[in-house]
Amino acid sequence: MKRREIIKQLGVVPVAGSLMASQSMLGGTLGSVTGPLMTKSSKGPSIYESLGIDTIINCRGTFTILGGSTERPEVIEAIEAASGYFVQYDELAEGIGRRLAEITKADWGMVSAGCAAGMKHVTAACVTGGNPEKLIRIPHIDDFEKNEVIIPRSSRNYYDHAIRNIGVKVITVDSPEEMREAINPRTAMIYIMTGDDNETGKPLSLEVISEIAKPKNIPVLADAAAEDLSIPCVHLERGATVVAYSGGKAICGPQCAGLLLGDKDLLMAAWQASSPHHGPGRDNKVGKEEMLGMLAAVEAWTTRDHDKEWQIWLGWLDEISSKLTKIDGITSEVTLPKGLNNRTPRLILKWDPDKLHITGEEVAEEVARNKPRIAIGGWSRGDSTSINITPSQMRPGNAKVVADRLYEVLSQKREPISDEMVSPSEDISGHWEVDVAYFTSNSGHKFFLEQDGNWISGSHTSEYASQDIIGMIEGDEVVLRSNFRIPGNGISFWFIGKISNGELSGSVFLGEYLTAKFAAKKVSYRQNRTKLNVPGGPPLAT
Repeated sequence: MKRREIIKQLGVVPVAGSLMASQSMLGGTLGSVTGPLMTKSSKGPSIYESLGIDTIINCRGTFTILGGSTERPEVIEAIEAASGYFVQYDELAEGIGRRLAEITKADWGMVSAGCAAGMKHVTAACVTGGNPEKLIRIPHIDDFEKNEVIIPRSSRNYYDHAIRNIGVKVITVDSPEEMREAINPRTAMIYIMTGDDNETGKPLSLEVISEIAKPKNIPVLADAAAEDLSIPCVHLERGATVVAYSGGKAICGPQCAGLLLGDKDLLMAAWQASSPHHGPGRDNKVGKEEMLGMLAAVEAWTTRDHDKEWQIWLGWLDEISSKLTKIDGITSEVTLPKGLNNRTPRLILKWDPDKLHITGEEVAEEVARNKPRIAIGGWSRGDSTSINITPSQMRPGNAKVVADRLYEVLSQKREPISDEMVSPSEDISGHWEVDVAYFTSNSGHKFFLEQDGNWISGSHTSEYASQDIIGMIEGDEVVLRSNFRIPGNGISFWFIGKISNGELSGSVFLGEYLTAKFAAKKVSYRQNRTKLNVPGGPPLAT
């Protein structure tokens, strides 16, 4: 295996296409901040620059960590119009719900503090039935008549935390037969994430799930967070009870708002579980400005020239492709979406990394960390590597900046990366006791490592699980990586440190969960070389 390939697998440097960690998270600084943080003239990038923060050209899409989507002008106008006045929130929710129903042809509508908050409120509605005495007891719901949620395994994801926050027991199923068997009097709801696995014709399609659920009066919540809004909503027509959308994705509403469409009674119970009412949803407060901004985004959806937007996106991709394919060895293609989820064209630029002597991941990392900062995706497969560019959140003028910057990086002459590695300064094979220092606590971990030259493999026992670990050592520098996985969630541990006299220490990069520090010592075992005699049968005395 080539050195570049093993480094790619280890992910020595967090890839810009997926992590975008700031320098400060990794122990650096953002630079000094001078002058007032915000003034009346602090518009556009300057409001961020006043904090020492760089803005980023978004060629990745509607990722929350990058700010979601750009709000429509109609949204900004509605937010400004709503500001400075006072209304009774239940009356506002009633008016917005009625208006959303008129626009979307759904039974009712509700604005939440993001899609995940909406999922949480709907789950609360399903376990309480609108009974406030039950509502204020959440998450202590073991004695509730309804306290279980069924989720197909293909729909388990990071965001079903919002559902689990209510305290429900999640039942994971893999087939219609398992779903039928899992349903019982305690089943409060079925949740799915819309996508390929529940398309019409699939074993657990929304139609099949609805056919199973409806005779038993079990609500079905469809999570369509990143989808284009369909009017009338295709998922409601296929049998969902409520559909949840993100405000800060395709709809281009407020990043901190979500949209719920569906059954009025269930959504009224969900609104009851939402702020301003006290209870488990008080921590998911949505302001009147965001509520009206979300309504404005839905109204704008019906008047936007979506075809024109699509042609603009294609034009930007063509501008970038035309420049970069002038570099010998780079080819391009535009892929088109098949469904409603993340519906945008995407430009893929490919090359042989052994010819240009740089990988897609390395390009993504370079443009992510250095001005002008650009977020792109970078991938490698065998003897091909690529970067991908999603245009839906690019702004006018970005295409030229992106094309020029990528051309600058990819047209540079580079020497082949040597496969030679510095010899290890120590053999780190063995059992290690590891202390991981988080922000306000410490956790005991263990490494069981085997070293073969520069390469390391073994197991990593974290606080709640054990997982494989791989890594490398060059001189006294050590890099180790492991992945902790549970249904719907995962954590990547990247241990980056130095070895000295049998002690290993450094930093732990935790992806979206920022960083920690670690210190490890090799365990020495007492050598007791006494011959062991195996008993020939049961003991004659205890």
